[in-house]
Amino acid sequence: MGFEASEKVVELNARLQAFMEEHIYPREHDWDEWCLDQDNLWQVPPWYDGIREKAREAGLWNLFLPHEYAPWSPGLTNVEIAPLFETMSKVTWAQAVFNCNAPDRGNMEVLAKYGTEEQQEQWLNPLLAGEIRSAYAMTEPQVASSDATNMELEIRRDGDEYVLNGRKWWTTGAVSPRCKIMLVMGKSNPDAERHRQHSTILVPRDTPGIKLVRTLRVFDSLHSPGGEAELLFDDVRVPASNMIKGEGCGFEIAQGRLGPGRFQYAMGLVGLAQRCLELMCARADERVAFGEKLIKKTSVQHEIARCRCDIEQARLLTLQAAHVMDTQGMKAAIPYISMVKIVAPNMAQQVADRAMQVFGGAGVSQDTLIPHVFALARFSRIADGPDEVHMSQLGKLTARDLNGISR
Repeated sequence: MGFEASEKVVELNARLQAFMEEHIYPREHDWDEWCLDQDNLWQVPPWYDGIREKAREAGLWNLFLPHEYAPWSPGLTNVEIAPLFETMSKVTWAQAVFNCNAPDRGNMEVLAKYGTEEQQEQWLNPLLAGEIRSAYAMTEPQVASSDATNMELEIRRDGDEYVLNGRKWWTTGAVSPRCKIMLVMGKSNPDAERHRQHSTILVPRDTPGIKLVRTLRVFDSLHSPGGEAELLFDDVRVPASNMIKGEGCGFEIAQGRLGPGRFQYAMGLVGLAQRCLELMCARADERVAFGEKLIKKTSVQHEIARCRCDIEQARLLTLQAAHVMDTQGMKAAIPYISMVKIVAPNMAQQVADRAMQVFGGAGVSQDTLIPHVFALARFSRIADGPDEVHMSQLGKLTARDLNGISR
């Protein structure tokens, strides 16, 4: 089996790479300096929107939407999207330049797949245009949120409205003033079957009763300009028409949203790891210690080789997941989605760690993206389901399939 890129994707990826070289790599450290300045909290750099507009004009926009999401999709398969995600992910903030960033991309997929015409007009179209940002409020501080059926935020019907009461945290993007809408998962039907108790509902960020309890730090970083929020919902009222698909569909929506997202995360981590390897090789070739370049030392050669092996394996596994999604559907891809969710963050964390070691003191400084990749990869081993959940699911699926073969 091969995953050779079509001419269309080769041309698109070349344009994407050229855009990165011209507009994004030169601004890489400018972004960090701006966002780490406390005077600029929750604001984007003044040049950022201009770059986004150039990307849109160049047709490098909303590339994450597979062809089944016509008319909003650029018409690509998941296998075709994968190398584009790798390219655009080599700078940590670049996905947003192309309107392909989480959590917006997952929320757009939900609205495209399940939203009513009214919901799509009010929220999906502005998101697709990059005019607003969004958040996905699922995780809760008082329960083990790796089990989506544990969510306790109450969604209660009251006439033509729903009333929300509860607490959410690790809601990415909800601190930003650009966040205008949240998809909130909560318990609406507590007496129903376990996987039909929850719903997902649209809640405008400025709805009365939503209180920002605190911003959360990830490895002591506020992740400005989007941020992660802990939120209190205190008698928050929204129209009944804001319910997505229907009561009891929250678990289904969550699983449908997270599957493609995990594949896209994985390919993004492949891109970040590849960038770390490129930096590592350049550093080893230019740095001299004890009379010779680092690249001449066997230990460094071995670490570079391990990185290349690990990245290539993760890349091929992620492409296989995309191929199964394209040809057999999401259900058949579940084992592969679990595999890439386990493999990609661990791989990226290990590659970043090796690159740090070759860089020495510079490897833990702000001079490269390597520390950020390390932190992001470590965080990703918890976000969207921890390693253990995916390993348990994969183990059960594997045992079932192999026991069926052996009998």
